[in-house]
Amino acid sequence: MNRRYAIAAAAFAALLLAVTAAKILHVPISYVPWAAPSARAIEQRGPLSDGEKATIDIFERVSPSVVQVAVRSAASPLASPLMGEEAQAGGGASGTGFVWDQEGHLVTNNHVVASGGEIAVRFASGEVAQVDLVGTAPNYDLAVLRIRSVRQLPAPIALGSSSDLKVGQSAFAIGNPFGLDQSMTSGIISALKRRLPTHGGREIANVIQTDAAINPGNSGGPLLDSAGRLIGVTTAIISPSGSNAGIGFAVPVDVVNRIVPELIRNGRVPTPGIGIVAAGEDVATRLGVEGVIVVRTAPGSPAERAGIRGVNFSTGAVGDIITAAEGKPVRRLSDLTDALEQTGAGKTVRLTVKRGSDSRDVNVSIVDIDRS
Repeated sequence: MNRRYAIAAAAFAALLLAVTAAKILHVPISYVPWAAPSARAIEQRGPLSDGEKATIDIFERVSPSVVQVAVRSAASPLASPLMGEEAQAGGGASGTGFVWDQEGHLVTNNHVVASGGEIAVRFASGEVAQVDLVGTAPNYDLAVLRIRSVRQLPAPIALGSSSDLKVGQSAFAIGNPFGLDQSMTSGIISALKRRLPTHGGREIANVIQTDAAINPGNSGGPLLDSAGRLIGVTTAIISPSGSNAGIGFAVPVDVVNRIVPELIRNGRVPTPGIGIVAAGEDVATRLGVEGVIVVRTAPGSPAERAGIRGVNFSTGAVGDIITAAEGKPVRRLSDLTDALEQTGAGKTVRLTVKRGSDSRDVNVSIVDIDRS
């Protein structure tokens, strides 16, 4: 056995000596006889799986309707809004949008266009178009744009519903992460009925959580179900680094389908309210209260006129607690704001109010608190 090792070691030493000598003398080394003389043959694969075909079909049908949205910053007017991610660092914001209708309306996130400045979009074909801002809804992080010159648009994305979604079903996102256009990611719906704070100071109720990769630049893009239908608008991620960490959120399509037509008609969406300041959920939890604790009512507000009472600051005694709206339980503020939004400004909502051990129903007018 030692003899075999000795022979092998001697052969290796000879090979190493030959290579070293060739390098010193600049003599080309011939390939060893067993090296492949030409490119390897391509091995044919079998047919794509049904799952792969379905995913490809979704992308090919929907991606033409997805656009890159870019805003030119007033602070850097020479930077092109569609020059790429590096230029965007000092030149403006970049995100995603999608075709809403054949009249030239596009939907994106409010935070994508909130900085102001000239807005442009790039289609999957590479064509760039200037757009105008039609309206924004900061409380829902939604905005509507309209193409200035009428052109042949891709088909609007088919609408689904967010009311019958199930945790675990497939979800697909198409967008422009980090300025890389037409990227598709997939995952599942991780959770439903999340609540998401917005820049408008309110919360979006029934938000969709997904683990489909969502990164900066995806904002405003479509979240799709396995039929390629729109089920949400991607809006945010939770990540210390700002990159995907498997927790992304989307505004549910049922909210989008209610807000976008209002923005197209009026450029804004009413903020329905009754004129109360509510205690935080942590306060209610500490007090063992299930419902919305009214801290105070605004002078002359519908809540004050309906006799709703806030906290007695002299004694610290809790006043009224709103426990239901139109017969449906109200366990937190988002339940109440969702009920008010569903009913709408200018109408009346029936609230169940608990004071001490007594409960009563009161009818309260809903107003647009942004204009009241």
